[in-house]
This record gives sequence, structure tokens and C-alpha cells, in this order.
Amino acid sequence: MIELRYFAWLRERVGTGHERYETEASTVADLIAELSARDEGYAYAFSDLGSIRAAVDQDLVELDAPISGAKEVAFFPPMTGG
Repeated sequence: MIELRYFAWLRERVGTGHERYETEASTVADLIAELSARDEGYAYAFSDLGSIRAAVDQDLVELDAPISGAKEVAFFPPMTGG
């Protein structure tokens, strides 16, 4: 089981801020594809991959990053400075 966390508009679109999820995905992108197939809320949340950032065990990663052995994957919009 892996802990998934969703922030900002991703949380609104999937309907939760976190969940525990059983996956066979090997990368973040594979996980996104798996989640997108669950229902239209997830599909909508992940419809624009250019607007999504991910962290694996609190380290910012690219979408092709492996998730084997990860305890947590977080999804959030791009960060802006100011």
C-alpha cells in the first residue's frame, strides 16, 4: 500500500486529500495512468500532465521516476514564487 496525497485543485477534482492505494505501477506516470482509469474525477485531475508535479517520499521528481518501495506519492500544481 502506498499513501497518496493530493493538493490544491487536484484534491478538489479527485474528492479527497489523501488515500491509501494498492498499485502495481512502477513509475509516477504509470500510477497516474492507473488512477486516471478509476473514474472521471481522477481522469479530469490528471488530464493535463504539464500542470502536475509529483513528490515521492517528499522528494520532487519527474513523472518517469520509479515508485518501487515508496511510502508516499504526492501530487500538486506547479509552485510559483513571489
